[in-house]
Amino acid sequence: MSDIDHKPGVHDAYLVKRHLKLEDLDVDKARAIALEIEPLIGVDSVALDPETRRLDIAYDASVLQLEQVEAIVRRHGSDLDHGWWTRFKEGWYRYTDQNARDSAQHEPWCCSKIPPRK
Repeated sequence: MSDIDHKPGVHDAYLVKRHLKLEDLDVDKARAIALEIEPLIGVDSVALDPETRRLDIAYDASVLQLEQVEAIVRRHGSDLDHGWWTRFKEGWYRYTDQNARDSAQHEPWCCSKIPPRK
């Protein structure tokens, strides 16, 4: 177990930290986005800086996906930056989130038993 305490519903094994640049972000939008993301199940921490337009979020990828966070950002009139680096990171984040979700749902089987049939 980790020395760091996390919010309830956050498993340390699936905790991911994401750093995304946003477009059209001001102080009011940043506050509204943070207030809506913070109480979601699986979110460990949220930080939005309107000056650098950066969203820093730590969440349990087995519970929450990046698409849900993006939907909240878009609902408040902002969007992810359309630069190549942000798009590259977004693709990588989606890939690793899906791997974490798949790993959390995987049922291990013992090598001395016959594997389950699908």
